[in-house]
Amino acid sequence: MSQDVQTPDRRPAPGTSTGRGRKRVRTRGQRIRRGVLLTLLVLVLAAGGTGWWAYSHLNGNIDSVDLDQAIGVDNRPAKVPDSGQNILVLGSDSRAGANGELDHGDVSGTRSDTNMLVHIPEGRKKATAISIPRDTLVTRPECKDKNGKTVAGANRVMINSVIGTGGPACVVKTIEQMSDIRVDHLVKVEFAGFKELVDALGGVTVTLDKPIKGGLNLDAGPHRLNGTDSLKFVRTRHGYGDGSDLGRIDLQQKFMIAMLSEIKKQDVLSSPARLYKLADAGTKALTTDAELDSLKGLSDFAQSMKGVDPETMETIMLPVAYDKINRNRVVASEPQAGQLWEALRNDRTIPAAAKKSPATGG
Repeated sequence: MSQDVQTPDRRPAPGTSTGRGRKRVRTRGQRIRRGVLLTLLVLVLAAGGTGWWAYSHLNGNIDSVDLDQAIGVDNRPAKVPDSGQNILVLGSDSRAGANGELDHGDVSGTRSDTNMLVHIPEGRKKATAISIPRDTLVTRPECKDKNGKTVAGANRVMINSVIGTGGPACVVKTIEQMSDIRVDHLVKVEFAGFKELVDALGGVTVTLDKPIKGGLNLDAGPHRLNGTDSLKFVRTRHGYGDGSDLGRIDLQQKFMIAMLSEIKKQDVLSSPARLYKLADAGTKALTTDAELDSLKGLSDFAQSMKGVDPETMETIMLPVAYDKINRNRVVASEPQAGQLWEALRNDRTIPAAAKKSPATGG
C-alpha cells in the first residue's frame, strides 16, 4: 500500500516577495494604513481647494478705492505722528443692485445716511465716533467721479449728497477739508448688505431708553432685531425724539455699539462656519480704501483693534446749529466744531464744550 507523500507548501509568506518581477502582497494592516493616508491626502487637498476658493471668493467681494490717487497726495492733510487712526464709515442707500429692492420712498440716486468718523487714539484702547448729520450743509471740493470726470466744487450742499456726485473718495476729501484731519481708512457699507450681515449674526440686541413710534414700533427696553428691522431701526427718523435726522444719529450710534458688542460676544473667530458666513455677507456690501481691500488687510486691521472695547466707545454728534436760511438744514457750529476737530487732530481729550450742539439745546 503506497503512502501519500506531502510536499512542503511553497506559497510565499504574507508581505514577502517571491522573486523579481512578482507583485508584493500587503498585509491587512498595511492596506488600512495606506487607505487612511490616501483619505487624509484627499481631505487635505479638498480643504485646501475649498479654502482657496473661499478666500478668492471673499476677496473678490470687496470693492476698493485708492484715496491718494483719487484725491491727490498733495490735496490731503498730513498724517500727524502719534495721532492714532481715523476711519470714515459710510452707510450708503444706493438704489443699485439689491439696494433697489429696499424702500427708499421717492428719492433716487445714492445717498449716505450714515457719515461717521471713528477716531482710534494711539495705543488703541478707546474709540470715539463722530456722527455728521446727513442734513449738514458743507462745501464740496472739486472731485473726480468714478469715471475720472472732474466734478466742480459747490457750496451749501448736503453731506449725504456728496457720495452720489463724486463717490466715496469725494466724501473723504470733503471731510478732510472741513476738519483738517487725515482719514486713514474708508469703510462704506451698502444697506442691503448690512441687512444680510445682521441676519448672519442671528440678530442684534438693542436697548431703547424711549419708544419708537411709526414704521417700526418698539417700546422702551431691550429688543432683538433681525436684518430687516435693524435696517428700519438705523433709518428711523420720524417717530423718535424730535423726528429729525439728529434723533436718527442717536439710534445709529446705539446700533453700532450693540452690533460690535454682539460680534465680540459671539467670538466668531472660534467658528469657521460662522466666520465665513459673516465675512461673505459683510464683504459683499463693502467698499474700502486700497490698504483694506483684501481679507488679510481687513484681518490685520481687525486684529490691531482687538483692544478697543465697544462698551467704552464714546459717541458724539458734530456740534451743529440750524441753518438761518433753511431751517430744515444744519451747519457746523463754531467754535464747538473747531474745538472738536482740533482735539481729534492732536489725539487729545475732547473738551466738554466741544460736545454741545445748539441744534439739540446743548
